[in-house]
Amino acid sequence: MTDQKKILVVDDDPDQLEQVTILLKGSGYEVVAAPSRAEAEELLLLHHPDLAVLDLMMEEMDSGFVLCHEVKRLYPGTPVILLTAVAAATGMDLRDGATGARSWVGADLLLDKPVRPEQLRLQVSRLLEAR
Repeated sequence: MTDQKKILVVDDDPDQLEQVTILLKGSGYEVVAAPSRAEAEELLLLHHPDLAVLDLMMEEMDSGFVLCHEVKRLYPGTPVILLTAVAAATGMDLRDGATGARSWVGADLLLDKPVRPEQLRLQVSRLLEAR
């Protein structure tokens, strides 16, 4: 039996999905990956992730929000990181410092794309250690 932490990674951009998967596997994590919210929802019924890394905007503009809330509903203690380019695309700021954003976003952390590999590695480790 392994004590390897399991991370759910969801992104509709195949390059981003592959990069994050390779980064996290290389850091010693087990990765369960999906290219869509629908596939991720199926995986959530089969796997209890220790952490989730989700793209905010996928097939629908709210896919990341919906999936974040689903992770939290099924596994309340599971940290969620949302990766987003929404600030660059829309001018909206959803990060922790934005007024009231954290309360309705539901994620433990929002990181702007493109995320630096060392930043993602550090934040994943920090959130897993805090559990």
